[in-house]
Parts: sequence; C-alpha cells; structure tokens
Amino acid sequence: MKVLMINGSPRANGNTYVAFREMEKIFKEEGIETEILNIGNQDIRSCIACGGCAEKGRCVFDDIVNEVAPKFEACDGLVVGSPVYYASANATLVALLTRLFYSTHFDKTMKVGAAVVSARRGGLSSTFDELNKFFTISGMPVASGQYWNSIHGAAPGEAEQDAEGLQIMRTLARNMAFLMKSIALGKDAYGIPEREPFERTNFIR
Repeated sequence: MKVLMINGSPRANGNTYVAFREMEKIFKEEGIETEILNIGNQDIRSCIACGGCAEKGRCVFDDIVNEVAPKFEACDGLVVGSPVYYASANATLVALLTRLFYSTHFDKTMKVGAAVVSARRGGLSSTFDELNKFFTISGMPVASGQYWNSIHGAAPGEAEQDAEGLQIMRTLARNMAFLMKSIALGKDAYGIPEREPFERTNFIR
C-alpha cells in the first residue's frame, strides 16, 4: 500500500514536514510506503475553467499537476498538508489541488484522504475544513485522529515541541493505515459501493 503526501509549505523542512515525518514513522511500522512531494515553493497557476481537461484527460498546463496525477491515481491514501495563511491554506497548494482533482477523471472513490495543518497560533480549523472538502466531494473517506489534525509552531522545527500535536499525527497515521487496510479487505469481499449516474440540478434554468 502507498500513501502520497503533498506538502504545501514553501519551507520543505518546516513545521508541516515535522507533522509528515511523525506520520511517516507510523506508516513505516504499518508496512505502508510513503512519498512526500514538496510543492509549496513552486510556480503553480490556478485553474482558468477552460474545460480543456475534459478533452485531453489532463490539465492543459503541463506542469507538476500532470506529474502528480499518476501518483495520485496509484496511491491508496492521500495526505495534504499546509501552513495557515490568513486562516486559509497556502494558495499554491490550493491551486494544485483544484487543478489536480478537477482534471483527473479516474475514480477516487475509497482512496483515503487526510488533511494536516500547522500554524503559530490560529486559523487551523478553517484551513483544515478547506482541505477536507477536496476529499468529500470526491467520494474519498476522510481519516480522523484524536483531535483536528493540527500542530503548532512558529519558527521551522518548533512543532517538535508540540507533544500533543505529534501524538495527533501518530494517531491519525494509525487510523489512516487501519482504514486503508480495511477498505482493501472490503473491496475483495464486497466490492465498492455502486455509483448512480450523476444527477446535476441547476437552480437557475
């Protein structure tokens, strides 16, 4: 099994990475392979709603989004992490996720998602909520921990002092590993839930 971890912090070794590293330890114990992608300092443009991906099957802007797409398709679980900027996720990460989720047409149902956020003090809950919406609109079960998946620290590395935050990450990783393994067993025994044809209802006709 494999978990893809996307770090949206421009500091590859900052406090978001501290959280990821703590999760990695547990995934390794659980026999789960991990890959961390650091995208926070890259030049990633936002979606322009051109609809070109519907024809091409990939984003028209051939950058890291199209490089991440096959990794996303191959993984069993996805962790996305971001520092908090104005009670929101790093805009670079949001741009990547918006284009990645919209331009990829493979079935994301039953891939397990988890969001992780780091901050000096506040804005964690709203950022956590923002990131989870990518999973829930895509039929992806969301892994939870023992609290909202957050860790505190200002200067890079300070999150290592947040004992509760580190414990939250370990608990999250254990729960995510259990959920992925349980889903794999369920697929073998029962398959995945039947999906009805999509019904689009526009309120203005």
